[in-house]
Amino acid sequence: MDKPPFAAASIASIFPAQSPSVPEPPAAMTAPKRMRLDDLNQHFHCSIIGTCMSTAAMRKLMRRLDATYAPQDSDLDVHHAAVSTAMNGGVGAKALTKALDEQHLATIRRFAAATTTEELAELWSTALKIGEVPGAYWAVMTHPATGTALRQRIFGDVHMLSHLVGAANRADIRRLVALGQENAELHAQVDVLQARITHLSTERDCQLATLQGELAEARGQVARLKQAQGRARPAPGSPDAAHADLVGRLERESRLRQQAEAAAASKMGALVDAEGRLARSTDAIAALQHEVRALEVELATAAQPTSDFAGAETGRSPLDARLSGLRLLYVGGRPSTLTAIRQIVERAGGEWLHHDGGMEDRKGLLAAMLPRAHVVVFPVDCIDHDSMQQLKKLCARHELAYRPLRTASVASFVGAMSTADESEPLANGAALASRFCVRHG
Repeated sequence: MDKPPFAAASIASIFPAQSPSVPEPPAAMTAPKRMRLDDLNQHFHCSIIGTCMSTAAMRKLMRRLDATYAPQDSDLDVHHAAVSTAMNGGVGAKALTKALDEQHLATIRRFAAATTTEELAELWSTALKIGEVPGAYWAVMTHPATGTALRQRIFGDVHMLSHLVGAANRADIRRLVALGQENAELHAQVDVLQARITHLSTERDCQLATLQGELAEARGQVARLKQAQGRARPAPGSPDAAHADLVGRLERESRLRQQAEAAAASKMGALVDAEGRLARSTDAIAALQHEVRALEVELATAAQPTSDFAGAETGRSPLDARLSGLRLLYVGGRPSTLTAIRQIVERAGGEWLHHDGGMEDRKGLLAAMLPRAHVVVFPVDCIDHDSMQQLKKLCARHELAYRPLRTASVASFVGAMSTADESEPLANGAALASRFCVRHG
């Protein structure tokens, strides 16, 4: 949910400058107990409520505290009401503090073991790295050992994290829109091809029927001529002329029959070619639909909170389970998508290796990198045929699994790795590196 701007308030105004000659007293001496929401600077309230309290919990609480609450109020309106309640203090701020404590009780207990600012800073860095931001943010901001400098640092981390999440979501939405447009274009092409095939089939059937009718009529005429020739008494001097005329007509009808059969064979070849193009287009559409579904699952999983009130990890997608502990070597690709793919691998707990296929990196470096990898991935549209065959031979020599991708897009990578065969050693680092020496293997 979008947060209202701080207006004139800034980090500098939240944390006034202190005289360097007067040291800050230890947090344990000034605040022996955990701070409540109304004990904190009011400029923190918006950030804490928006980050640490879920929308459902906030609506449930404001339904009880705010007499002006209406179910049709937007999430932003409810957020504004909650922040105002916190700033006013009293019973409302106490209820908000209690709700936050109950929601993040496990995390608060874990952070309560820390007694120094350094320990709190280390716990916060770990939580930020693994994505356990909501509970850790509330636990640190209210901890009695949290000093002004640490509180300023944590506030800045959460502020910048909101910018990064928003930018990532916008990029994912743009990629989904592009994939949807590509899918619609392919559907339109399939409709055109299907209409063309139907038209060609109808035209072929009509032409076959016409040619078969003409052939039957020609055969009937020949039969009638032969029958008439057998019954008729040839006039003196005309048998040769009549026979020549019949032979000529028979040859002409034979040529017409051959032309009809050649035309039918040509139409049949065109129909087979059209059916092949339709099958390839259908396969491409199926692949795109699968990639879009896999990318939607990955984006939906990434958008979920990464911890619940008990601190348990959620938001793990099937792709994360496939990539966890995996050392992946990506050969080729486009610079525009390599960064996103690398972030997906590293976020899932995998290790990223890359070789550009020989454009700038030395080709000999590829053979040296292969023994370190568990699986090799390469897009077939960004690597030439000879290099791809050579790469497959190297993978077979080192007994490495490899996954060719339809394109160098993020969607193709997510779709291919999400549906990797379970028999392939791609999960939890189960795959062994090459058992052959690079020099003597």
